[in-house]
Amino acid sequence: MADTWLPTLITDTPQQGFELAITLSRKGVRYTQPDPEVLHKLRPVYANDAHELTAASQVIALNFQTVAAANNYWRK
Repeated sequence: MADTWLPTLITDTPQQGFELAITLSRKGVRYTQPDPEVLHKLRPVYANDAHELTAASQVIALNFQTVAAANNYWRK
């Protein structure tokens, strides 16, 4: 990792936490496949496949669980 882009998992609201979960998921894909040309070539394949979209949603949900736990589920 060349730079630190994630200083904390703490967010002010669940909405911000969900957006962070999406960012985590997208960053994970980019780390796994760093070639943008390959990513753009594959996108039409998974963008039109219900199973692939469900899998992507599951990754986001897992990341959201992690962020929610880090934020004590936003309990005060």
